[in-house]
Order: sequence, then structure tokens, then C-alpha cells
Amino acid sequence: MGALVSGLWLIFARQELPRPLVIGLGCGAPMLSFALSVREVFRLATAFPAGERFFIDNLYTWISAGDFHAELSFLLDPLSAVMILVVTGVGSLIHIYSVGYMREDHRDDRGFQRFFCYLNLFTFAMLVLVLGDNLLVLFVGWEGVGLCSYLLIGFWYLDDHNAMCGQKAFIVNRIGDFGFLLGIFLLFWAFFEAGHPTIEFYAMREHVGLVAERTVTLPAWLGFLPGFPTWTLLTLAGLCLFVGACGKSAQLPLYVWLPDAMAGPTPVSALIHAATMVTAGVYMVCRLSFVYSLAPGASATIAWVGGLTAIFAATIAICQKDIKKILAYSTVSQLGYMFLAAGVGSYSAAMFHLMTHAFFKALLFLGAGAVIFGMQHEQNIEKMGGLRRYMPWTHWTFLIGVLAISGAPPLSGFFSKDEILLGVYAAHAMPGHMALWWIGLVTAGLTAFYMFRLYFLTFSGASRAPMQLQTRIREQPVVILMPLFLLAGLAIVGGLVGLPDAYGEALFSLPSSNSLHYFLDESVVSATHVVPPAREFALAGLAVLIAAGGAFFAVFLYYYRTDLVPRVTAALRPLYQLVWRKYYVDELYSLAVVRPLVRISDAFLYRTIDVRMIDRLGVDGTAGFVRGVADRGLKLVQTGLMQSYVFVMLLGSVLLIAYLVGGL
Repeated sequence: MGALVSGLWLIFARQELPRPLVIGLGCGAPMLSFALSVREVFRLATAFPAGERFFIDNLYTWISAGDFHAELSFLLDPLSAVMILVVTGVGSLIHIYSVGYMREDHRDDRGFQRFFCYLNLFTFAMLVLVLGDNLLVLFVGWEGVGLCSYLLIGFWYLDDHNAMCGQKAFIVNRIGDFGFLLGIFLLFWAFFEAGHPTIEFYAMREHVGLVAERTVTLPAWLGFLPGFPTWTLLTLAGLCLFVGACGKSAQLPLYVWLPDAMAGPTPVSALIHAATMVTAGVYMVCRLSFVYSLAPGASATIAWVGGLTAIFAATIAICQKDIKKILAYSTVSQLGYMFLAAGVGSYSAAMFHLMTHAFFKALLFLGAGAVIFGMQHEQNIEKMGGLRRYMPWTHWTFLIGVLAISGAPPLSGFFSKDEILLGVYAAHAMPGHMALWWIGLVTAGLTAFYMFRLYFLTFSGASRAPMQLQTRIREQPVVILMPLFLLAGLAIVGGLVGLPDAYGEALFSLPSSNSLHYFLDESVVSATHVVPPAREFALAGLAVLIAAGGAFFAVFLYYYRTDLVPRVTAALRPLYQLVWRKYYVDELYSLAVVRPLVRISDAFLYRTIDVRMIDRLGVDGTAGFVRGVADRGLKLVQTGLMQSYVFVMLLGSVLLIAYLVGGL
């Protein structure tokens, strides 16, 4: 409603509403949505018996063709319930924060209202995505968040760099969406051939056994793939759908758009990274867990792509200097953790980490925004330092976020990351599960290192800002600090909703403390991983020890012996340059994909089709033909000779008289 009212007013009135009304609409809409979400989720959890916790609101039949019917309907079950609480709850806090952050932005006379219009639309699109009862409704929301990301990343579109970043996000996601659409068609075809033409989630889940053994024959040029020449149809569909997830959730090789998404305002970065767009791929894989549980090849691919993305992005974050870029690569890495969990069948662990990550990543991004605001829009952490003296509240909340993402007990990130690593360790059916487990452990150490590096370079030591800037650094107003306090609280206690049973039994004598796991089990098909409590504690202790090692190394280099940093960097110059330049992936894509496509487009699409065929033959040719015909035809009558005109007039008069006489 907020997006609709604001958007229509901007389109037709062409002026901005009074700011109090913009704030009321912009913040009131998501807050009302959150209140309604809490009410409906409470009703779902208490009024419905276990095993039947779902209800569907069918608005009308959208598409009807033969036996196929696609309804415009929405589904609320435990999986979508968790998502709507995250989207509306965290989204509301980001909207409130945006009031303070965007208040001083005067680059566009209607930018304030336009920003909240887009932000509301983004939240709405994500709600459509997570509440959709079938793949078509989900796809509408899927494309909606893609459009909104383009609008918000390029919000300051007068800057060419920002506009290009928005275009990059849009184009890369279109590549992923091609695979996603193909996966939808393959799933529909599979169920259509089985006599159940449906794309509704619960209907597909009920009949998925009928299509589990259906196979497709791969073409000869794919002979290098494992399982050649036949794959199950579910494996092929699952991989195609995962291509879409790689685009939307920034996994290898389609991750390159997400770091550039930092071109938008910081609240946009928080919303994209914490509550909306990048979580869509994880949600989709968990929603289709009944497909992936019968497609082990696709699940293994998801696990390995997630694990490799996690460690790959973590290494890049180590060398970045832009505070938002560090957090961006951190998001790519943490999303890799979620896909790693989903790939080994621990879907509830993936959703648990999605939820806790939303808390501490929103906290970190909003804290980074407060720092950038206080530093007069400086984002280079090497030009900061000592900010804890100027911004104490921002400092303490940011530190909580750093501890949470590093997996420090008993904060929320500790429990969710521990569940993922435990699931990977116990996934004996997964090829190479121990290698994946070690990748997860090493990534935990790298995460602690780069996050504490960020913390110490930003908040500790002496200030490296110019003296005239130091005198202007102030703590942020309450409208910015309040969301930080609330998110910090969630980052501390949010993990209790998924407290592992072993911890609940040991600490509180609660044998079934993992309420989130049992709640989600009604919506996802999770693998059963049994690990003795003693080993579970030992594995968690090892993960904490490795993370503590990474944090200690950061403390040593960036707090106690800062003089060693230049020497270490110089000694590892080739490796440092490789990682700092992000492994030259953007340059490789530009050389191997972008430039050849630009040349082909210029030579064939532009010069041949557009210029020669459309312009010369179509537009210019048609105009020339009409001009020639008109020119030659008019010359026959426009001779300039008086006797010719008199002759034509007499001839016309005679013919007219003859017609009238003949008619009489």
C-alpha cells in the first residue's frame, strides 16, 4: 500500500508528499505487515495441530489450460512463517533507520519519497516470493525483487558508476533467471507426464515419488558429466533451479553483482543482504527440499558450490578496504554456508543461519552506515580509526555484530554455524563431506579474522581521519541508533529459538529445545544426522578454537603490532595483489564474455540488423519508396502547364456530367 500510494502520487502529481506523510506511509506499511505477520504466525503455531500447520488463501484462478490450473494463491506454513517474520521485522527496522539516513540527501528533489516507494515495493515483492503457493507466484516475486534491486542499487542514477552497478545486477540476475525458468518448465513437464500437471508446492510434494525415476538422455557433448548418458529429470530440474539461486543469492560463478550493489544507499545494502533478495535462493532450495532430497547429484552440487563460495569470498574480504565491500563479500561467504547446509540435507540449519544472519548482518550494515555518515561518507577503513571515542553506541553494537558473525558463544551466530558444521560432519552419504567440513572450519577462522580486522581498523587505535573531519564526527541520532540496539539484542538472543537439543539438555534439562528445527520439519524434508552429544560439544569447541585463532591473529596484527602489516603485505605481494584484485574475476568476465558479446552485438545486431535491415530497408526503405511513388505520381499532374490543368478540369466535368445523366 505504501509503495502504491507513493508511486501513484509521484507519477500523477509530480511532486513529493509532505515528509511526515512519506515517513508515516513508508514506515507504517512494513510495521503493520510485521504486526499482522506476528498474529498469523502465532495462530499457525497454536491453532493448528502438528503436521497440519499450513493454510492456503486462493484468490482466483490465474491461468487455466486444459487440466492445468495455476491459482493466484498464497501459502503460510512454518517455512514461509519464518521468512515473513524476518522480512517484515528486519525490514521495518531498516525503514526506520532510513528516515535518519536519507533525511539529509538532497541529490533529488523527490528522492526521499521515491526511496521509500522503492523500499516498500522491495519488501512487498519479497513477501510475494515467500508466500507464493506455486512456482509461478514465486517467480513473480522473484522478478519483483530483481527489478527493485536494479532501482535501488542505481538509486543515485545521475552517477554513471551507480547506474552501471544497477545494470550489472539486473543483467547477471537475468542469466540466473534463464536457468530458473528452465527448471520450472522441467518440473512442470515431469509432473505433467506423470498425470499431475501442477506447480503447487504441496501438490508436487505429494506426488514427487511418481517422477523420481524419470530420466532424460544427455547429448553427446556432455559426456564429461558424471552419470552420463542419463540423468534423472529431478536432478536436471534441480540444477537448473539452482542456477537461478546462484544468480539471486550471489554464488559462484554469478556472485559478481553483489559487491557492486554497494553503490546504492546503505539501507538498501542492509535490506538486500539481510532481509530480502539474497535470501531468496536459499528459501527456494529449502522450499523444494522434496525435489533435492530425491536428486543427490543436484544436492552435492549445491553443497560444493556453497562451500567453495564460502571460502572463496572469505579470502577476498581479507584484503578489502571499503567497509561495505568487506561486508558484501562476508554476505557471499555466509550465503555459501547456507547452501552448504542445504546441500547436505540440513535445511532447517540453513534456515536457522538465514534468520540469525539477517539479525547480525543488518546490524553490521546499519552500523557501517552510521560510521560512513559520521565520517562524511568516507568508506575506506584505512582512513578511519579511533571511532569508539566519537561513536560509543555505534561501536558497542557493531562489536556485538562482529562477535555474532564470528561464531562467539553464546551469540546467535555460534548456534546456527555450529548446526551447519555438525550437519556437514554427519552427512556421510555426501561425497567428500569431510573436505566440506574442513572448508567450513577454515572459513570460520577467516571470517573471524577479516571481521576483527574491520573492527580494529575502524574503531580502535588513533584516528587516521583529517583533523578538520575529526572535529565533526558525532554519534548518530536516536532514529539511527534505535534499530541498532534492537538488532544487537536479536543478535545476542536470537539463537535461542534454535538452541540445539544437546545444549538444551545440558544447560536447561530440555531434551527438545530446538523449537525452530521441529517447527520447520513440517515444511522441509531434512536428512537425519545423529551425533553423540559429547562429540557435538567437541566439534563446536574446535570451531570456536579456530575462530578464536583467526580473531587473535587479527588482534595481533591490527592492534598490538600494526607495524608488521606493511611488512607482511610486502612479503606476500603477489598473493596480496591477487586477492585484493578479487582474483581478477571481473576482468576475466569482461575479457571472455562482455567484450566478445559487445563486438558481436555491434557487428551483427547493430550494424547488420539495426542499421542495414531495420533502418535502411525498413525505415529508410519504406520512406524512400513512398517518397519515390509520390514524387513520380505527383509529377504527372503537377506539370505547371495551364493547358494541362484546363484539360483535366474539362475532362473531369464531362465525366461528372456523364455520370449524373447516366444515373438519372
